[in-house]
Amino acid sequence: MRVGIATDHGGFELKERLVALLRSAGHDVVDFGAMQLVPRDDYPDFVIPLARDVASRRVERGIAVCGSGVGACIAANKVSGARACLIQDAYSARQGVEDDDMNIICFGARVQDAQACWALTELFLGARFSGEKRHVRRLSKVKAQEASQ
Repeated sequence: MRVGIATDHGGFELKERLVALLRSAGHDVVDFGAMQLVPRDDYPDFVIPLARDVASRRVERGIAVCGSGVGACIAANKVSGARACLIQDAYSARQGVEDDDMNIICFGARVQDAQACWALTELFLGARFSGEKRHVRRLSKVKAQEASQ
């Protein structure tokens, strides 16, 4: 799978670890940065380009990281077609894709450890949107809201 990943300084070490794990699992990784640890960089500079590429399907899924995961999630969701969520449990990592067609998973590097994030990433990448009628109906309402703005 072609997976994009982005972070600011707050998630730099976690991003580097996830990139290595993704590649070792056979994924094609597109790294949106940060490419080096710069303590005063800003998550929107990296997360918004990631979200744009996920929304346009240049990458199939995305991983957005910052210190808490909250800012990365907020920034990603400003891009039409990006459906990002801060995930901290196994059920939501899978269900968010199956029911809500989540396409970006967000992590907080200061509140989650790399091993837990990797386990959640595997669930996220392994899940598929169910396409069930009720979920398609709900998603179409979200898309209509995006189109109206």
